[in-house]
Amino acid sequence: MEDVIVTEYPVTVKINGEEFVTMVCTPEHIEEMVIGYLASEGVIRKYDDIEDIWVQEKDGYVHVKTKKVNPYYQEFQNKRYITSCCGASRQGFVFVNDKLTAKKMDSMKVRISVDDCFRLMNEMQDSAETFQQTGGVHNAALCDRQSIVLSRMDIGRHNALDKIYGYCLKHDISIRDKVLVFSGRLSSEILLKVAKIGCEVVLTKSAPTELALKLAEELKITTVGFIRNGSLNVYTCPERIEIPVKEAF
Repeated sequence: MEDVIVTEYPVTVKINGEEFVTMVCTPEHIEEMVIGYLASEGVIRKYDDIEDIWVQEKDGYVHVKTKKVNPYYQEFQNKRYITSCCGASRQGFVFVNDKLTAKKMDSMKVRISVDDCFRLMNEMQDSAETFQQTGGVHNAALCDRQSIVLSRMDIGRHNALDKIYGYCLKHDISIRDKVLVFSGRLSSEILLKVAKIGCEVVLTKSAPTELALKLAEELKITTVGFIRNGSLNVYTCPERIEIPVKEAF
């Protein structure tokens, strides 16, 4: 019998002719992924810092020509610990780059209800066709209170978020008033990626880690996990979640 199998695709990013990082990804929306990754790592600050970008699919390269780059990124790139996400190209919390690029969410631009949490999670899962076919990818969606604005998938949890971030940077889409819905475990690396993107609220069907919740408290990010089977857990900054009040009888 035939089965549908997810594809892994190694891609090496070159910045101004020099190799920067090799990433393993699902080969869709590669340009967006690279833009989002470079911004979240602090290599660029905005999309306009990129003069040109092109994907050399056959040879597995993405070439990025920049107008300017953070002069310290190469020094900072190596000053990190390896955490629970595999591979030297995906370090977690972490020191200089993460400290510089993670945004503290002091504002209250987003408020959603418990029903919104269930509805947005269900909408993301219902639209996750590649996962339904293969069971081998992670899904992420950027949502407003009503519906999904943008969704992406990848074999790498971080890649799916980078694809969303890159698209928003390229097309000047506001992020601060949106919610991130995510399929995987809420680890410290993912929480930091959410902070770098600049979302106040992250929803996941899975579990958080202790370090992720400590970082969420510090960065003022609302985290909601285990959204499944009609229940959920609000872990941090619950003021952005409208909790229904039970009526007295």
